[in-house]
Amino acid sequence: MGPGGLRRLFGHEAETDPMGLYERLRAEHGPVAPVLVNGDIPAWIVLGHRENMELARTPSRFSRDSRHWREMQEGKVPPDHPLAPLTTWQPIANLTEGEEHERYRKAITESMGRFDRRGIRRHVTRFANQLVDEFSADGRAELVSQFSEHLPMLAMTQLLGMPDEYGPRLVSAARDMLKGTETAVASNEYVVMTLRQTVANKREKPAQDFTTWLITHHSELSDEELEQHLRLVLIAAFETTANLITNTLRMVLTDHRFRANLAGGHMTLPDALEQVLWDEPPFITLLGRWATGDTELGGKPIRKGDLIISGLAAGNVDPEIRPDLSVPVHGNRSHLAFSGGPHECPGQDMARAIADTGIDALLARLPDLRLAVPEGELRWVSSIMSRHLVALPVEFSPHRAIAQGGTTGQTELPLTVATAGAPLPDAAVVAVAGVSEPQLRRSWWVRLLRSLRRH
Repeated sequence: MGPGGLRRLFGHEAETDPMGLYERLRAEHGPVAPVLVNGDIPAWIVLGHRENMELARTPSRFSRDSRHWREMQEGKVPPDHPLAPLTTWQPIANLTEGEEHERYRKAITESMGRFDRRGIRRHVTRFANQLVDEFSADGRAELVSQFSEHLPMLAMTQLLGMPDEYGPRLVSAARDMLKGTETAVASNEYVVMTLRQTVANKREKPAQDFTTWLITHHSELSDEELEQHLRLVLIAAFETTANLITNTLRMVLTDHRFRANLAGGHMTLPDALEQVLWDEPPFITLLGRWATGDTELGGKPIRKGDLIISGLAAGNVDPEIRPDLSVPVHGNRSHLAFSGGPHECPGQDMARAIADTGIDALLARLPDLRLAVPEGELRWVSSIMSRHLVALPVEFSPHRAIAQGGTTGQTELPLTVATAGAPLPDAAVVAVAGVSEPQLRRSWWVRLLRSLRRH
């Protein structure tokens, strides 16, 4: 317990058992609990599903503008504070409200809307095959470091128009930033410096990519606004998608509910992704919102300037809405994984597309993929905002690499330009039951099912 009996959202308890910590807080305080963040700064964490939605949907009471933060105004959150990269106010969509927020959000969503979604999926498949080529002949792999962390960054560097070789260092810097470590500020500076160079390159040599479209958008973003929004998109997409891929793969390999449903032909990969977004959301909390005045939430008195943290993972298992966690939630997208309200994640469908396309490609290549260690030996690491597997070791029958640099030999589709604002369709993944024989022969679902029946 921290000063005055408050629990910390950092340190041993939070890092080793965050879900247990949230349940202890729920038992002690109800849907909204007082806590301490780094530096023993007081805050509130919202644990209830309904209270989280109220928090997200009432920006007039709970603003994303960190300039309301009383402790920051009082100088208790210096520039080198571990949370500074995530909370220091910047001219950016997730830290503004009203007309300013609408201007920024429209620039992001309309630029994203110009991508050809088939081209995105084709590029993700190509990158996934390239990653699998690096270990397919070994018969063993560690999927977090060799697949899940690198695929989203490869995809995002492609979409932003950056060289592929930027990916590995950006993976390390992004993870460090989100952990809120002592080197988080330096890692943030590296990311910003890289994006600053990317903006300069695209001003000199425009191309058909997100960076160029953001530069030329009618909102006329400044260089600082461009850099910070590229940072927001890159980091959020990386962490969300890397964790979603890893958690879904773990579920495929270990969860008996998934195996049973797969055997009956009732669960598709999009179903599995949504189940994971309920049970293990990529971000377990979201920093932060700040009270614009004295108010109340979940029966607790909130003072003007208080920091309020969205407990996404805790809200998703709120017994008020999920009294039995063993019951699947297929087709239900009312989870908190992408927040809600005017600040709901604008790139959530792209995260789903990268995840289900990448996993589909991996399992098509390695249909007998299986966990290489007992499930109980899997280890997790947590920070204030995220929780992810340290490693996911697997084994499989060795396979040769695909020719021509990991491509499928099919004609490459361009990333450009679709109808602006066109919705991203769900993955074209079908259940085993009810598909034609040619589809069955090439379906990884069937190959995986046969493998699961053997193990």
